[in-house]
Amino acid sequence: MSTQIIHYMKTVALRLLPGIPESPSRQWCHTLPANEFRCLTREDAADVFEIEREAFISVSGACPLQLDQVQHFLTVCPELSLGCFVEGRLVAFIIGSLWDKERLTQESLTLHRPGGHTAHLHLLAVRRPFRRLGNGSTLLWRSLHHLDGKPAVRRTSLMCEDPLVPFYQRFGFHPVGPCAVTVGSLTFTEMERSPWGHASLRRNSDS
Repeated sequence: MSTQIIHYMKTVALRLLPGIPESPSRQWCHTLPANEFRCLTREDAADVFEIEREAFISVSGACPLQLDQVQHFLTVCPELSLGCFVEGRLVAFIIGSLWDKERLTQESLTLHRPGGHTAHLHLLAVRRPFRRLGNGSTLLWRSLHHLDGKPAVRRTSLMCEDPLVPFYQRFGFHPVGPCAVTVGSLTFTEMERSPWGHASLRRNSDS
């Protein structure tokens, strides 16, 4: 998952994707400017890759997914990815796929297993001008609700660097141990979350 998470936002009601339930706490104050959330398509791949390059090149010197891999995921499993759009422009995204093994492996970085029951979240990134406003947190929240509504998804997994473990714990993820995947010199903690765990989640307006 991302080596950096980007957060952003201004108070209005958010539009929900069809099938995504309302947040269990309607009194929460969302601070996004009339954003639209929808599943991504192959046509969004170039914008996704542009944001990915901006977010990752300066941190790790490389992109976790190349453009052709982004196009692949948005072709074979677009329903597992979600984008945040402001005035029609993509400003944040999550890329996901299905995985069919108990733990993530190097193969899980680039493969989609249609028969799998684990939603693997590959990337979360936000365009630079929209960072530090809560967009990353809100997009992750929406994505998890979206995945919770899919019968095939029995859990959600991701990998992150250790400093980000507390961030994901706020969304119901728990560490399952060191991840077998490495990227260059980077190592990761693997985390997972069971569906319908959102009732006890806390919204942190500063994230």
